[in-house]
Amino acid sequence: MGDAHRIGVVGLGVISRAYLDTLVGRDAVRVTAVADLDASRSAAVAAELPGVRALSVEELLNSPDVETVLNLTVPAAHAEIALGAVARGKNVYGEKPLAAELADAQAVLEAAAKASVRVGCAPDTVLGTGVQTARAAVEAGAIGRPLFASAVMITPGHERWHPQPDFYYAPGGGPLLDMGPYYLTSLVHLLGPVRAVIGASSRLRSERVIGSGPRAGERIPVEVDSHVSGVLEHAGGALTTLTTSFDGVGTTAAPIEVHGETGTLTLPDPNHFDGEVRLLELGGSERHTLPPSAGYVGGARGIGLLDFVAADGGRPARASGELALHVLETMTALLRSSAEGRRIELSTSVEPPAPVPLTPQEQWR
Repeated sequence: MGDAHRIGVVGLGVISRAYLDTLVGRDAVRVTAVADLDASRSAAVAAELPGVRALSVEELLNSPDVETVLNLTVPAAHAEIALGAVARGKNVYGEKPLAAELADAQAVLEAAAKASVRVGCAPDTVLGTGVQTARAAVEAGAIGRPLFASAVMITPGHERWHPQPDFYYAPGGGPLLDMGPYYLTSLVHLLGPVRAVIGASSRLRSERVIGSGPRAGERIPVEVDSHVSGVLEHAGGALTTLTTSFDGVGTTAAPIEVHGETGTLTLPDPNHFDGEVRLLELGGSERHTLPPSAGYVGGARGIGLLDFVAADGGRPARASGELALHVLETMTALLRSSAEGRRIELSTSVEPPAPVPLTPQEQWR
């Protein structure tokens, strides 16, 4: 354990439990400290984890016992915490999006480059067997030349289940910035970077009602568009139609479909690590399920951070800050396109990360 990479966790909300379940007890990493604006919450989490200290955010950022800060704060705080970590010479790996604003995300990467530290960012679900098996099939020519794709995420809104859903409807939130990273990161793996977008969006409800927890029945304002649609032009020529919405009850549409000259691939929900990948071949009448052929088997939240740590000094991290920046620019460009009524060309690009070979659970754990 002496050589384990030391992790400090900032932000102990709902998602933190999934990360801790993956990270605690691993040989490659060691969680040394936790911090939250609610000191009682960090104290309670530290009490469950031997050797983990409960610190203030400032103490954790300054701690010599932290090499990488795992930033699980709300989106509005992502850039502030990331910049604080970088300024103290620490790597940072954050939840998506990289920042609430594109300029802030760019500032994080620029500061990290100057400080010679690294930045990584979720989502890491795309490293599981679902998206990776589909990517392997595309690259093996299973559907011929990819021509276009569709990506659909429709829910009635997270306030129905989340006890503190305010940030989903504040700047940095909304269906696109919250859920879009899963779909757009998958599409970069499958079809490459995006060069331009055309978007349209709406906000037809001014408030939402919290459905669970101590604040059930409380009304919260909607400050961002709650339905976003658009067309993505990929650098290789393929087009993607995208819909993300907190305004629908449900849908029967596949989360992602990739259509090629000789076949169509249907992907599982990219918010999960695995699931069935189905192929319909030209001239065939039924889709058949492809066996898992790539990806981290039984993946869980935090696998991207483990991959990030393993990449230190070697290959580029798969869940990289550069990929997250490109995805964020794609999303903010869609919102700009909607507001301005015009096609927007992107200023960033990124090479798709290295594919993940089929990796049994006992190997990555």
